[in-house]
Amino acid sequence: MKFHLTAMLLPWLLAGCVSTTPQASLDDTKNCSAMVLGGFRKVADERGERFNGKVGEDVARCRGGDKAAAFRGTPYVDWANYWATGDASSLLPGSGAVGSHLGPNGRGVDGALLDLEYQRMELIKLNLFDNSGSFADYALGRDGVPGLALKTWPSMRLPASSPFYAAVGGDGPQLCTGELIRWRQLSGICNDIRNPRMGSSGTLFARNVQFEATYPDLSDDQLARNRHGDRLSLLQPDPQLISRKLFTRTQSDPARCRDGQGLPGASADANCDYQKAPFFNVLAAFWIQFMTHDWFSHMEEGHNAPDWMPVGCAGDAAGLGCRPGDRIDRGYVADSGAPPRYTAPDGARPLARAFRTHANNVTAWWDASQIYGYDAISRQRVKRDPDDPARLLMRPGARTGAGEAQGQLPVFAPGDPINPQWAGQGSAAFPDNWSIGIGFYHTIFSREHNAFVAEFRRRAASTPDADSGLRDPAKPGDLIRYRDVTADVLFEVARLVVAAEIAKIHTIEWTPQLLYDEPLYLGMNANWGGLFEGHPRVEHALEAVVVQNFGKSENAKKAGQWYSALASGPGIFGLGARVYKDDHLFARHDPVKDDIWNLANPEDVNGGVNHFGSPFNFPEEFVSVYRLHSLVPDLIELRHWDADPNRIAAKVPVIDTFRAKATGALAAQGAADWALSMGRQRLGLLTLGNTPAFLQNLPLPRLQSSTGRIDVAALDLIRDREHGVPRFNEFRRQYGLRQLTSFDDFVDAHLAAGSPERARQLKVIAELRSIYGQHRCDASKIITAAQKNLDGSPINDCLGHPDGSLVDNIEDVDTVVGWLSEFTRPHGYAISETQFQVFILNASRRLFSDRFFTSSFRPEFYGRLGVEWVMNNGPTGPQFEPRESNGHRVPVSPLKRVLLRTMPELGNELSTVVNAFDPWARDRGDYYSVGWKPRAGAESDPAFKP
Repeated sequence: MKFHLTAMLLPWLLAGCVSTTPQASLDDTKNCSAMVLGGFRKVADERGERFNGKVGEDVARCRGGDKAAAFRGTPYVDWANYWATGDASSLLPGSGAVGSHLGPNGRGVDGALLDLEYQRMELIKLNLFDNSGSFADYALGRDGVPGLALKTWPSMRLPASSPFYAAVGGDGPQLCTGELIRWRQLSGICNDIRNPRMGSSGTLFARNVQFEATYPDLSDDQLARNRHGDRLSLLQPDPQLISRKLFTRTQSDPARCRDGQGLPGASADANCDYQKAPFFNVLAAFWIQFMTHDWFSHMEEGHNAPDWMPVGCAGDAAGLGCRPGDRIDRGYVADSGAPPRYTAPDGARPLARAFRTHANNVTAWWDASQIYGYDAISRQRVKRDPDDPARLLMRPGARTGAGEAQGQLPVFAPGDPINPQWAGQGSAAFPDNWSIGIGFYHTIFSREHNAFVAEFRRRAASTPDADSGLRDPAKPGDLIRYRDVTADVLFEVARLVVAAEIAKIHTIEWTPQLLYDEPLYLGMNANWGGLFEGHPRVEHALEAVVVQNFGKSENAKKAGQWYSALASGPGIFGLGARVYKDDHLFARHDPVKDDIWNLANPEDVNGGVNHFGSPFNFPEEFVSVYRLHSLVPDLIELRHWDADPNRIAAKVPVIDTFRAKATGALAAQGAADWALSMGRQRLGLLTLGNTPAFLQNLPLPRLQSSTGRIDVAALDLIRDREHGVPRFNEFRRQYGLRQLTSFDDFVDAHLAAGSPERARQLKVIAELRSIYGQHRCDASKIITAAQKNLDGSPINDCLGHPDGSLVDNIEDVDTVVGWLSEFTRPHGYAISETQFQVFILNASRRLFSDRFFTSSFRPEFYGRLGVEWVMNNGPTGPQFEPRESNGHRVPVSPLKRVLLRTMPELGNELSTVVNAFDPWARDRGDYYSVGWKPRAGAESDPAFKP
């Protein structure tokens, strides 16, 4: 197979390895020939063998020339230094675009994608650790079936206490049918029809790291003790000390910021300094909060456990402005008993779950549960229009504009099941941590829900007897006409559509702007349309990697095909939604063939999902890397859509837009003003020294403390420690990334020796060293089982330094602190390399595991209109931007289409916007530019003044 693969790819690679411009500075032919003759590496069978993003010198030079070779010695991934993976300066000198896949720039991008696919396949294969009781089966297999091929688990059955227990089969084999599979169930059950409990509210968070690596301060694991000694506890190092020394935003004029409160009357003269990301806007900051409200919550109805605990500010920290009197409620623990163990084939007794477990109290599905509810109580907060129960209730807005005529959220009423601090807020299923950004997104997606209902009603009025495409699983052969669709059915169909739109926006719009470069643009769009559609040679090459490692199953519907979908298939969205006789399960749409998918066949309904042997839920590590508070500014620069949009009319403290104040702000200004304001303003960089001042001093009415305040940055550290997230260096090793050997490894090696930025980073390193300290290392102490040294030896306490050396306590660094300290990042990355590694694994799984995004993405569930709406970003067919962006012809993006439907008054402002999360007045420039300069017409905007 290796010879066949090499022979097949040799002409393709060598054709692109010959220098084609006089500026080429390497012997491409020699380096690329050596790379190809070496063949593709094998996908790892063991965790210690995983690809860690580092390639050999021949591969690096073939894909990126001298630059790629020069930075191979750093701990960070090599693909970020390949040709064309950055801005225009990363293109081969003399070239102006990526060009052919056979040229140097194409090799760079394709090489990056190959590296990322290896990482994704190995993470899915080796980093799934379920806490619910299935892990021993995953590790050992069951009834002769290998663990990776298991598709059902006893822990994912509905218990006898469930009201749907009998309906799914009771004590016998459980299978969801009828109404239970027709749409998204409130509690999240029956997404996987053979594992009805999976992903539902109250199920346990999973892990992506070995159980032995969790809770390093509590662990009885010898490796954990060797890593950390007795240096760790819930409050050690002091979380408020870390917050004040490492997270605080330095202010050039503190009197104009006033700890994030701005100036009286929201004066535009206020100023709170923050480090800004030039290619990402404040809409993006609140978008991720809107997403996490849907994905996970450790809290129950806005509170944690009933006992209270201190949150630090002792000793040296007390002189830094923190508060010893702060208190917070402890996190809930589902099970803190001794974890069970199982017997491995080698006789070892590994853990079968983490030392503690925690429940995810919302559904784990991407189902817009923050809008529509996740249990009986939250559904009571969802207000439907009594005049048309298919619609969400909206109240007329007070401001002018066609969008305001579509309405604002109703306010919670007496008798609604809410906590006192939620009174006066806009009504929503998930009302906690309510802000202007959260209220904004709830408003526009409620309008979008109603827009879908209105279009459906229009079609029903025009062609009442036409086939809606919908079907009742209890009567799968019966046609359902438009006029037959009830308000309740239409409400649930609209929920399916809105949830799919949100997932699409996040996948192909938010994420490619968060990770603003060519490999990630292609990679994220691959989840929808396939990675190299229209480039069959490259597609076949990627498929060959899969074939070499997994083989082509005799039955094309078996496991190898899943990995083909990862690498070169039609994309994840819609997998299995068409079935052709004698064809691949995941074949692309072919209008010539007969689609034999059948609603009455459970194998067709559920056939597109795969959990890769482990039940789906979010892991605790995923929660950790979405602690993105540095994105939020202290002040929002308010602008008016019906005045000069280049003028900042006020600077509104974010703290003054929380809870009920968000409702008042939305009503007073209108959603379009807030969209314009957040769309134009840059968000904060995810880096140290950039936490909003107001979040370090946040008042929370429910706190039982003398201060009534909490430092959210310190709380982030505490919650990660409570949830047993490994500290930063072990976190990287667990995810297959290279470890750091000292704090100095955080410094960006690309920087010139005397640059001001390098000096700033070295100052940060000194602060890290002062907080976390140093120790004399002991080379006899092995510290990890996740990786080995490059020579195959175990990694020990000295991390490559001489035995007995004074070494940095790099192993103790909190994970959040670590990734905020990663100054070395791929071009255009708003997040760190470590955060991205978590994303590579989990972003794919939440699509693969969801039936409504795979085999049940069909008219039977969504209706004909729903499928068109999701695929075309609206009801009027595909629309494209008039100009290419970064070398691509791009559709009008899904969020831009939503904004235009729900706030048509922004049509002029949005006319030049390509990605709604890129600052609206920024000139996107040439290839993936992150420059901060105004587009035509925005030159007078004060945001562009030096």
